[in-house]
Amino acid sequence: MKKKIWIFIGLFVIVFIVGGGLLLYSWGVFATSFKKANNDTLVTKQQTLPIPPLLEDKNPAPNKAEFEITARDGTMEFFEGIITNTRGYNGNFLGPVIRVRTGEEVSVKVTNELDESTTLHWHGLEVDGENDGGPHNEIKPGETWNPMFTINQPAATLWYHPHQMHKTGKQVYEGMAGLFYIEDEVSDSLKIPKEYGVNDVPLIIQDRRFDGDGQLDYELGMKDSIVGFEGHTILVNGAVNPFVEAPQGMMRLRILNGSNGRIYNLKFSNGQEFYQIASDGGFLEKPVRMDSLTVGSGERAEILVDFSKVAMGETVELQDQGISFMSFVVNQASDKVYSIPEKLTTIEKIDERKATTKREFNFQGTGSSVSINGVQMDMDRIDEEVNLGSTEIWEVGNFTGQTHPFHAHGVQFQILDRNGNPPPDNEAGWKDTFLVKPGENVRVIATFKHEGIFMYHCHILEHEDAGMMGQFLVEP
Repeated sequence: MKKKIWIFIGLFVIVFIVGGGLLLYSWGVFATSFKKANNDTLVTKQQTLPIPPLLEDKNPAPNKAEFEITARDGTMEFFEGIITNTRGYNGNFLGPVIRVRTGEEVSVKVTNELDESTTLHWHGLEVDGENDGGPHNEIKPGETWNPMFTINQPAATLWYHPHQMHKTGKQVYEGMAGLFYIEDEVSDSLKIPKEYGVNDVPLIIQDRRFDGDGQLDYELGMKDSIVGFEGHTILVNGAVNPFVEAPQGMMRLRILNGSNGRIYNLKFSNGQEFYQIASDGGFLEKPVRMDSLTVGSGERAEILVDFSKVAMGETVELQDQGISFMSFVVNQASDKVYSIPEKLTTIEKIDERKATTKREFNFQGTGSSVSINGVQMDMDRIDEEVNLGSTEIWEVGNFTGQTHPFHAHGVQFQILDRNGNPPPDNEAGWKDTFLVKPGENVRVIATFKHEGIFMYHCHILEHEDAGMMGQFLVEP
């Protein structure tokens, strides 16, 4: 009996050593390829932060807006003297900012000039399933899709990006993304910076991996499939190591984590505090004082940062995990003096007692076996059926070893609690994307106001593409 036990132990040790060796070897291969993919010969020169243009509204009628977007191939010079193949909307990389108002009737003509099918999803927009832009709204090469919807939600910083089945990660990585602003009477009334591109500045933060020729490298290795695709070059609005000329006063920064899978922990190099004023779905009730900001893939945050105590000519850097990736050069006097508002808006809390249904969504698996509730995405299967107009509580659990961002289409949530504890103050507003740590259980509540088929999924795009996604149908 003892001999059998020792034989079993011996076999276990052998398997462990061999398996561990293979794992270390595969990681070594990854490290080697990664070193090649970030060639030291690629040279960047610091440049002014690009500001995405505001998309022209082609409808002069009041309370109506009409836009045109074209998905197309392009090129960029991320590194001096090197032309990189990219994709974008109405340009070479990323897309213009679409700005609308609450109550407006909006029409967008989306033309696909790519050599493959795509979609265009309005991330954070409360709209019906036919106009949501999920994988069912496929736009084939040469075709035009014309979603039409009315804006029925408060001022917020949203975004748009492809949602093509199994290709979302690649298409976003190549440059297809843009911001979508909603303004309303509340945002009009607040005495905060509003001069677009000057003291109200968008920051689309993305990480990328480049090969030795300066081309975008989207070859999924084992680690990429497990944790999501991550690169060591951070872009802001499509630029490497940019700087912005900042007033010696207050700035409003609209931050989007547009990366495929990376979670950022943002701080300023001088350690100064700032105030978060908005989350995914709009303004918080009150500004929240912070000295660091964690944003997962797909999440947005608006912050107010005051450079009035920074000496003229000094530089403050924005950092992730202590590594700087963009600079604010304080070199001009502020022509306006702002103060932090005591109150931003009023958020009507959804009464938990109104919830008619409770559902559970559990992140499970790893690599190619990722799933929600043990099943992977199937376009022909409806996973959950929701009554139009109903209020529900969704409990999202994480049974994996890594943090996942949960996102649902066509709806905005309020977070009730995290592991039974109230959410932090900067999560007390409207959220359409939220992080769930390993072993954590997050309860959220929402009222479903639009009918159609919608997605819920992990917003690590490689996980979404691998099947960590499901569908819910909202109907009367």
